[in-house]
Amino acid sequence: MNKGAKKTLTKLIIAVPLMFAFGFALVPLYDIFCEVTGLNGKVSQSEYSDELVTDSGRPIALQFISTNNENMPWTFEPSEQVMKIETGKYHTATFYVKNTTNRKMVAQAVPSVAPSNAAAHLKKLECFCFEQQELMPGEDALLPVKLLVSNDLPSNIKNVILSYTIFDITDYNDEAMAHHDMGME
Repeated sequence: MNKGAKKTLTKLIIAVPLMFAFGFALVPLYDIFCEVTGLNGKVSQSEYSDELVTDSGRPIALQFISTNNENMPWTFEPSEQVMKIETGKYHTATFYVKNTTNRKMVAQAVPSVAPSNAAAHLKKLECFCFEQQELMPGEDALLPVKLLVSNDLPSNIKNVILSYTIFDITDYNDEAMAHHDMGME
């Protein structure tokens, strides 16, 4: 083996474990990035808690945004783009979804909250984002989100944006295998 090939091999032997380690480091780095920038604010599921529900809240606006991930053909949109709500009370919003394809598909929605410091004050009792959504060809549905914005929301925040991105998570290998097993290649 010549000197150049040995040098290249040595670099590869070092680079591969570093790349592998970097892959593991991406998750905490992503969490830190999200915390610093406010992108993809994490929203937590909440058990119903009477301490959070109050009689005296303040009015704020909840804005809903829906996005389809690349190659996701479904129709996906909020029933209302903006809701005027009161902090300290549960409110229900819905999103309309329709499978516009001719095959069964499974989707998963991922939420994000802006501004990022509002995410800790948003509690969900029920959300379609907690589960995968399976729709048959042409099937549509109204997907609910039951949420509460705590009275502890900083007073300078008058508008909270709740954004959902819907992803296609259909297992096409299973679908292809089912067609193959039935002789439908």
